[in-house]
Amino acid sequence: MSTKDEIEQRLHESIETKLAFIAAGGPAVLEKMARACHKALQQGHRIYLCGNGGSAADCQHIAGEFVGRFMKERAALPAVALTTDSSVLTCIANDYSYERVFERQVEGLVRPGDVLIAFSTSGNSLNVNHAVEAAKRIGAVTLGFSGRDGGRLKTLADLCLVAPAEPSARIQELHITAGHILCELVEKWTFA
Repeated sequence: MSTKDEIEQRLHESIETKLAFIAAGGPAVLEKMARACHKALQQGHRIYLCGNGGSAADCQHIAGEFVGRFMKERAALPAVALTTDSSVLTCIANDYSYERVFERQVEGLVRPGDVLIAFSTSGNSLNVNHAVEAAKRIGAVTLGFSGRDGGRLKTLADLCLVAPAEPSARIQELHITAGHILCELVEKWTFA
């Protein structure tokens, strides 16, 4: 296979993942997620995000779109990626365990009515799922971004967007597209 053919194959895989997501009713789930975020923000609540690796980068990206801006000039929206404070992350990992790095932050920061958006391509990341469980105990709205069969996150989160793909790269490509759509809808409804 030529390099050009390999590139085209990867692009088609990404497109096919998005088409399968549409066919499986994914847009309806994404709309519900956007409405949950909009409602929380309208009521003065915050959005928190957590995930590992590439998903951590997605958390920071989406938080930046909310706090900065996405498509229009507007007031900042309160969103925090729980992946960014190296002192907090390493303190919790050292004193407790890496499985608790997001859970402890949720316990300290998240309030009833806030939203936790949790990213895990497998849906089985222990630290992400512990954070979702803590957020639910507090009374926050929990939104999952997963892939494959959804893993445990699919049943833990109030709403879970499942990317119908196996490779993490294809899953994360859908996640960032969905994250952008989420930001666009929330911005549109909040600043109509």
